[in-house]
Amino acid sequence: MNLFLKSDLFRNFLGGFAIGAVAMFALQPDEGVAHPPVADPMIESTISR
Repeated sequence: MNLFLKSDLFRNFLGGFAIGAVAMFALQPDEGVAHPPVADPMIESTISR
């Protein structure tokens, strides 16, 4: 177990996990700011014509 904890595989996984966790919290949008939708929610279908 001690050998596994000191292995490069475990260190790389743990480092990537830590960076990912910090990025998830750092890059969260503000809850008070509502972003406008990218596309119009009422897109007309070309099939219904």
